[in-house]
Amino acid sequence: MKSAIITGGTGMIGCSLAEHLIKENVEVYVVTRPNSKRINMLPRHPLLKVLECDLDNLDSFNPDGLHAVDAFFHLGWEGTTGEDRNNFYLQNKNVKYTLDAVGLAQRLNCTSFVFAGSQAQFGRVSGLLDGNLPSKPETAYGVGKLCAESMSRLLCNRLNIKHCSARILSIYGPNDGENTLVSYAIRKMLKGEETSFTPCEQKWDYLYCKDAAKALYLIALNGKHDGVYCLGSGKAEELKQYVETIKNIINPSAKVGIGNVPYAPNQVMMLCADITDLKKDVGFEPDYSFDEGILETINWWKNKLL
Repeated sequence: MKSAIITGGTGMIGCSLAEHLIKENVEVYVVTRPNSKRINMLPRHPLLKVLECDLDNLDSFNPDGLHAVDAFFHLGWEGTTGEDRNNFYLQNKNVKYTLDAVGLAQRLNCTSFVFAGSQAQFGRVSGLLDGNLPSKPETAYGVGKLCAESMSRLLCNRLNIKHCSARILSIYGPNDGENTLVSYAIRKMLKGEETSFTPCEQKWDYLYCKDAAKALYLIALNGKHDGVYCLGSGKAEELKQYVETIKNIINPSAKVGIGNVPYAPNQVMMLCADITDLKKDVGFEPDYSFDEGILETINWWKNKLL
């Protein structure tokens, strides 16, 4: 792989992917909103170029002087949090954006298209998640992801572009949103403020963002055509153990309000990836334990909050 293009490149995973591609000596083109406030999150490097374009203009986007790119990573998506996850009309727009991304991939002569899917496509599952499980999404977001994945796969097949889907579970690290469980816990504890959580009995699979970036890169390189890969560490612990780890690093005497918040309706209690195919097909192995990744994340938040 000599070149790659990323939509949604200013998010946590996109930034990490850009950094990983640069380490692999890949020329990176990051598509961002015009005047995006998150552009400064991207690494500054001669191999990285920013292309300004909204998702709703991808269908007519023709970057000047750019005619051939090896891989396309479609991470861009609107409405990933809060009430927007059940905004049916917004989620439906994302299906069009995904097909527009495939069209751009064709115009750029890409040979590989990687779609960023989600565990939300599965719905509630009590066992390990793998690409062969039936999909029963329970949110508009999950339905939108499933539809976008399926339609982009069909379109890529027609255009002779390799299509792979990475169904992402729980990624953490620098540049993450402020209100994810990990970010919330770190921010509150660093400020010396009390925290409140559910009983935290859910068993969760967390993957560090740098490992997620490596996995996406390997999927583009080695993933099977039409392959569906679940992106996780392959290990799950109760959420209370992750919270305890964060507390013990920041302040072992911090007050942690485990059980102060009730579970949400239809709470998912098990979220763990079966990464057998990810290991076998693309050669992925996580480099970071949770302890290692969370220490880097805490240090990043310390600098941000200074």
